[in-house]
Amino acid sequence: MKSKIIVPEFLRELNVHLHDHPHGHAWLSAASGLVCTGARAYVIADDEHHLGCFALGASFDEDKLEPLTLVRLFAGDLPRDKGKRKKAKPDLESLSLLPPLPAYPYGALLAIGSGSRVTRCQAVLLPLDLTGALRGSNVRLELEALYEPLDAGFDGLNIEGAFVTGGQFHLLQRGNKSKTTSARITYPWPAMAAWLTGQVPQPPTATSIQELDLGCVEGVPLSITDAAALPAGSWVFCAVAEKTDNSYHDGACLASIIGIVNSHGELMQKYRLQGAPKVEGIAVVSKHEGVGGNLQLLLVTDADDPNIASQLLRVLLPLP
Repeated sequence: MKSKIIVPEFLRELNVHLHDHPHGHAWLSAASGLVCTGARAYVIADDEHHLGCFALGASFDEDKLEPLTLVRLFAGDLPRDKGKRKKAKPDLESLSLLPPLPAYPYGALLAIGSGSRVTRCQAVLLPLDLTGALRGSNVRLELEALYEPLDAGFDGLNIEGAFVTGGQFHLLQRGNKSKTTSARITYPWPAMAAWLTGQVPQPPTATSIQELDLGCVEGVPLSITDAAALPAGSWVFCAVAEKTDNSYHDGACLASIIGIVNSHGELMQKYRLQGAPKVEGIAVVSKHEGVGGNLQLLLVTDADDPNIASQLLRVLLPLP
């Protein structure tokens, strides 16, 4: 399938107050997941112990932007050194919006570790209120029981997306140069909800695993980095062609795309982002039906450099 070229619109950098960051950084530099709900946006970064929050307004004028508020997810501080930080980080690669579930009448956010190392098998469940604001206490979850059967089936587990649509819970495995195909792993949502909230002791078994071959750029496979639900079982994803052989080391980003998948798992449209920003988080802001309808998406980037701020981007896509 040929990709259409689209130009992402820059909205802002993900800046924070210096005194809020444990190391006095002025920004998040490795954004890896994004959720928009109500008038708020939530961001995770794969090298932080915090969740970032900011208001979604009609204007993104620089002089009107408030820095992100940081909400602690894990105790302690990560090392300053980039290499040591990489080894110690929880590697939160996915942030998803969950519908109402037991004890969470207004839904919740779920931040998930990638599972690419034993230290990266944790998740955090964050309850929401009616307006989409955080309420109550966060709940830490251990993912070893969920990831163990997947780790045996993939050459380097690397979960980078999660979403709920059509009564199903989906995890997204990101491929790399040595294992080129990404994959969608599907579970019944009621069973997953019961496990996440402690109603049952064991996680559900996956009902299906669908390999996703998105093609290559200069011999480097396009691999999924995040996804978000659309109505009636369809979904939208972002993917990059990153020149790396495994799930641990970073590499040059050769291309970035957005794709739309229908409820049957068929890739319907594919768009290539001009400039190849390394997009690692995607969220649906609005969907307008009818003639000339469009899909408004927000994206966050990861520059793989602590000295470069992650960016918030916007794209408008015609509905399929």
